[in-house]
Amino acid sequence: MPDRLESHRVQPEGSALARLAPFGVGVRKPKHFRDMVSVAWRNRDNLSYAWKVLSKGVCDGCALGVAGLHDWTIPGVHLCMTRLNLLRLNTVGPLDPALLGDVDALARMDNRALRELGRLPYPFVRRRGEKGFTRVSWDEAHARLGARLRRTDPRKLAFFITARGVTNEVYYMAQKAARFLGTPHIDNAARLCHAPSTSAMKEVVGVAASTCSYQDWIGTDVLVFFGSNPANDQPVTTKYLLLAKQRGTKIVIVNPYLEPGMKRYWVPSNAGSALFGTDLADYWFPVAQGGDVAFLYGTLKALLERGAVDRDFIAAHTTGFEALVAKVAELSWEDLEKSAGLPRASIEGFADLLGGARTGVLVWSMGITQTSAGADGVRLILDLALARGWIGRDFCGAVPIRGHSSVQGGGEMGCYATALPGGKPITAANADALEQAYGFPIPRDLGYTTPEMVEAAHRGELEVFHCLGGNLLRTLPDPDHVREALTRIPVRIHQDIILNDQMFIEPGEEVWLLPAKTRYEQDEGGCETSTERRIMFTPEIPRQVGEARAEWKILRDLAAAAWPERAHLLGGADGWALREEIARIVPFYDGVQHLRKTGDAFQYGGRHLCAGGAFPLPGGRAVFATPDLPPPPRVDDGTFSLRSRRGKQFNTLIYAEVDPLNGAARDAVLMNADDAARLHLVHGDPIVLRNALGTFEGRVFLAPIAAGNLQIHWPEGNHLIDRDRRDADSDTPDYTTRVRIEKVATPVGA
Repeated sequence: MPDRLESHRVQPEGSALARLAPFGVGVRKPKHFRDMVSVAWRNRDNLSYAWKVLSKGVCDGCALGVAGLHDWTIPGVHLCMTRLNLLRLNTVGPLDPALLGDVDALARMDNRALRELGRLPYPFVRRRGEKGFTRVSWDEAHARLGARLRRTDPRKLAFFITARGVTNEVYYMAQKAARFLGTPHIDNAARLCHAPSTSAMKEVVGVAASTCSYQDWIGTDVLVFFGSNPANDQPVTTKYLLLAKQRGTKIVIVNPYLEPGMKRYWVPSNAGSALFGTDLADYWFPVAQGGDVAFLYGTLKALLERGAVDRDFIAAHTTGFEALVAKVAELSWEDLEKSAGLPRASIEGFADLLGGARTGVLVWSMGITQTSAGADGVRLILDLALARGWIGRDFCGAVPIRGHSSVQGGGEMGCYATALPGGKPITAANADALEQAYGFPIPRDLGYTTPEMVEAAHRGELEVFHCLGGNLLRTLPDPDHVREALTRIPVRIHQDIILNDQMFIEPGEEVWLLPAKTRYEQDEGGCETSTERRIMFTPEIPRQVGEARAEWKILRDLAAAAWPERAHLLGGADGWALREEIARIVPFYDGVQHLRKTGDAFQYGGRHLCAGGAFPLPGGRAVFATPDLPPPPRVDDGTFSLRSRRGKQFNTLIYAEVDPLNGAARDAVLMNADDAARLHLVHGDPIVLRNALGTFEGRVFLAPIAAGNLQIHWPEGNHLIDRDRRDADSDTPDYTTRVRIEKVATPVGA
């Protein structure tokens, strides 16, 4: 085992003396304290309210679930730059309505500049051919949009709900309003990230959420991150990892790129770490982009060859194991090596590492799910957990780590094209039961997924599109196609707190802007659901910006305006009544109606789902999956595998032109040093990436990344991504493509 693992051990950088430099002087690292001062300065006009948001609210950043400045896992203050960078969205004042009179001027601004203009204060409308938007009253908006919704064929109406600070109340009312209006076309941002996790987990283990809790990370023998970069996306996790390391946990990275923040991090709330940094990752396995299925099959093959599976757990709590054994036997090491991009010895080393561990937690994110084999990758991670008996007991589990606050709750509220409230499948029986509870007909068909909404719009089959937050122009592949599709929708409704460039796309007939309150301003407070299934409450932190309204009330009132004669069926007299209804319709949310103050929370299912190996599937047993091995990558045609990555940003909200963790500018093309040398390229060289869909002009950025693989920032590279490549189970886009590299001649004197 040592021989196979030694080449994958993450080695500390720099001399022992250099590593003792206080606060990482001279080292590329996050400048937490400097950035905190900058945040305070940006919010200086509303510091009192900013403090109320931080001290009383549940974080609107990632889905870890910090309430105020504390969580339920470890003591101490928890505060990260993701949350602080979002703070200005909650403190900024209203924009000048006169600015909306000239769309051309706004369209020339980038989204960073647009959000600095301020909050949307009033409803606005723009008709085709008009230069800008005109302010209207809420009464006029209700009257005109209500009439349009009433005469619209429900099959030509669609709703997309973002994950930006959206509460469970908003998700719940969105799905109820959509179904009240007769459309099944309701989807949320999880479609673009963890939808493959949902479908695979329900199939294999019967649940679509983390099977364990954050406390299981701290003290497990091995903690493995597949296609995940929590140091960037969920920075508070670095505090968990620091404590895990202190208790002997081995942290393992399975990712094409060794993310610097996962290698070494300066945790600002820990004195020692803030001064000298903390080495996090112990081992790194640079799997090829798209090679995860092969890598996981190889790991299972090696575990089986060594007899390193938990036969007792498998016999008592699972089915389908013999089919998995037969499937693995069919796969040659040659094919697995070619697809994984790693030699057999490396895969066996990883298997030895897991096989020698008594406990393990397996974590994954969009590096797994945003591929055409996303659900299959998740299936095999679950197979691996089952083979080792790592489900349903302490310091063990399978964790789809959520990127955005309460995106976990979105699907559980039924705000999903493929599920009803409670995550129930859309069947006649389930629709009948919901219909009886609601008192109005429930559509029986599956709705359009988010990519399908765009395709329907492009075909001219959508008449009204209600987009609550989000920016499909910047999140989906092939933005030119998205732009064209949106122009073909007669009526677009953009419900949001700030401006983005999607709003300025030419109207089919008219575009509406509806001003929303933030989650903290939401009347009667609101709740969200964390990655570890903890439902947490934020009390209302009163603030009124113009005529902004609570997001769930906007949805309710528009539906009521369409069908006032049965508007009473929508319910939701206030936030308390809405949570009472959620508790009735989604039984495992019972208790949400009793949450009243900051820190009020409960974890549905307790510390572990599937505790003791009891799975909510027929016979109480999990089901091993046997997906097919994807075709091997093309390695001899001169092309590279290209994938998008996040930098200093929150979804499409970009906060810095240079990533503080690795120093990469927005035009950086992360490249293996050997690949660069073979092409006679050096760091900083201008290059062009080219495929059939377009070109990307960037600069070489040498990085620890698997050979044959490139990464560029998202969304800048989305125009190179094929919109038709999606995960077959979930319809989630595959953000991987193939490109050629062309060197650009540097002008003399440049």
